[in-house]
Amino acid sequence: MSIIAWLVVGLLAGWIGSMIVNRSGEGVVMDIVLGIVGAVIGNFLLMTIFGATMGGIVGQLIVAVVGACLLIGIARMFTGRGRARTL
Repeated sequence: MSIIAWLVVGLLAGWIGSMIVNRSGEGVVMDIVLGIVGAVIGNFLLMTIFGATMGGIVGQLIVAVVGACLLIGIARMFTGRGRARTL
C-alpha cells in the first residue's frame, strides 16, 4: 500500500476503533496513530496465530480496527481511564 493508503486506512480504523471503545473519536492525529499501530498489532497477531494476514484494503481495515480496539483497551488498563468509580 502507498503511504496515502496507509494514512487513510489508519484514520478510518483508528476512528472506528475509538468509536467502538470510547463512543467518540480521539482526534485526527491520534486516530491515525491508533489505526496504524492497531494494524501492526492485528497483523502480528494474525501471523502468530494463523500464519497469514488478510489481504486488500477491506481486510486490512478490519484487522486495523480490531488491533486499534485492543490497543485502546490495553491503554485503558494501564491508565485507569474508563473504570467504574465507587463512592
